[in-house]
Amino acid sequence: MTDKHGGDIYKRNIIYDFSANTNPFGMPEGVKKALISSVDKWDAYPDPFCRALKEKISEKTGVDPDKIVCGNGAADLIYRIVRTVDPKKAVVSAPTFSEYEKALLESKCSVSRYYTKEENDFEIKEDILELLCDDTDMLVLCSPNNPTGMIIERDILKKICEKCFEKDIVFLCDECFMEFVKNGESFSAMNFINKNVIILKAFTKIYAMAGLRLGYAVFDDASLAEKTAENGQYWSVGTPAQIAGIAALDEKLYIEKTVATVEKERLFMVQTLKELGFKVYPSKANFILFKATSLLTPLLSPKHIQLRNCGNYEGLTSDYYRTAIKLNEQNNVLLNALSNL
Repeated sequence: MTDKHGGDIYKRNIIYDFSANTNPFGMPEGVKKALISSVDKWDAYPDPFCRALKEKISEKTGVDPDKIVCGNGAADLIYRIVRTVDPKKAVVSAPTFSEYEKALLESKCSVSRYYTKEENDFEIKEDILELLCDDTDMLVLCSPNNPTGMIIERDILKKICEKCFEKDIVFLCDECFMEFVKNGESFSAMNFINKNVIILKAFTKIYAMAGLRLGYAVFDDASLAEKTAENGQYWSVGTPAQIAGIAALDEKLYIEKTVATVEKERLFMVQTLKELGFKVYPSKANFILFKATSLLTPLLSPKHIQLRNCGNYEGLTSDYYRTAIKLNEQNNVLLNALSNL
């Protein structure tokens, strides 16, 4: 099996992992305490319907619990949603997270790609609407997009949601990084949700819970939500993940601190990377896409630093890299290493 994603710190001695875009503050202390104090509950089977967790998510989002589906990470939900919709023809953007297309192809779906352009900073433009035809069954987009960090602008997002409703196209909008965006709620597809729109969220990134595997999807169509919930393993979310998720949703100050820190450090890293001679692309997320003139991986590995090489992203080449935004001390380790190459 080949390494297709970031975060693999097990293959070599990695101390500074900039390949995984999780919260630089680590898991919230309140979540750690909730996990430690709940160990005696782990011997029972988990609630297969995630009742308490869905109630908590409902309080946060204002969405009825019967329109929320929890899963073993966002990736689990991508596959379950695709199996439920069973599309014959779908549209994805490029470059973007590869699991969308993988899930679609495994379901024998024909996939068309909308290629974002480097000259447009890899931003999705209104011409994507031209690909949403009568025979299109599904559209999958990511905002902020992985690996570019670009969001879908509100007016374009609104038109996409409206056209998907008009053409009866299921639109899966992955917003797993939206919590890192300042005023991110104003850019969410929640503002334009209809029966054809599904919004994907994860605890993985914003709460640094990658090892626990927890995500959820918000639907406007309760029947589609129910079918998706049934289209997967019965105990898809373990007890520790459910407990951690409930505790995480109370971490308001943690989120505010994260957004402010990421915004400050992103500006610092973008400016410094530009000063070092790299081509840097705009980002609203907790990571940055940049372009190098030489292969960085073999040069940084001896320093125990890992970036995400983007050569296996459709639409990019091996001279593109994605770096996570961490705390200032760690960011300076990377920037100092790059300045001395």
